[in-house]
Amino acid sequence: MIRECILTTVCATGDPHIAPLGIIARGEEAGAGWTIAPFHPSTTLTNLRQTGIAVANYTDDVLIFAGCLTGRRDWPLLPVGGYPVPRLAGALAHDVLVVDALEDDEIRPRFHCRVAASGQHAPFEGMNRARAAVLELAILVSRLHMLPPDKIAAEIAYLSIAVDKTAGPRERLAWDWLMARVADHAGG
Repeated sequence: MIRECILTTVCATGDPHIAPLGIIARGEEAGAGWTIAPFHPSTTLTNLRQTGIAVANYTDDVLIFAGCLTGRRDWPLLPVGGYPVPRLAGALAHDVLVVDALEDDEIRPRFHCRVAASGQHAPFEGMNRARAAVLELAILVSRLHMLPPDKIAAEIAYLSIAVDKTAGPRERLAWDWLMARVADHAGG
C-alpha cells in the first residue's frame, strides 16, 4: 500500500523542506513502519541521508500537494516535540519516521523507517471526489516528462469530470495551479 502524504525533512543545518511523496507500507500489521523511496537527485533524499528523520504529514488539503508541484512550498510548519523535523500546521495527523535501514540504489534508494511518534490534529471530514481527482492530477504533473501527450489529455479529461461536479474553491484553485503547469509543459 502506498499512502500519499506531504513529507517534511530538514538538512544538516536544520532548514526544512516539504515535498509530496507516496510512502510505502512495510507490512500489514500495525506499527510495521514505512519505506520512503525518493528519486535521485532530490532534496528529500539528501536530507534523509544527512539526518535520518522525516515527518509524514497526512492532509486532505490538495492545495498543499498542488502548491508543492507548482513552486509554492511556503506552508506553515510547527515543531514536533523531541524531533528536529517540523510538521505541517495544516496536517490532520502526522508520523515521525526514523530511518532504521537504507537499501541503496542509483535511481531510487529505499529508507526503511519505524514510526517513532504520531499525532492527531484535526478531524477527517470525509471523502471528496474532486480532492481525489486533484491528487491524481498532482501525481500526473509529477510525471509529465515521462508520459505521452495523448495519455496526459485522456487522464485530464476523465479527472475533470469529478472536479466539475464536486470541487469547492480550494480544489478548483489547486486544479488551476496544476493545469497551468500542464499548459507550460505542453507549450515547452
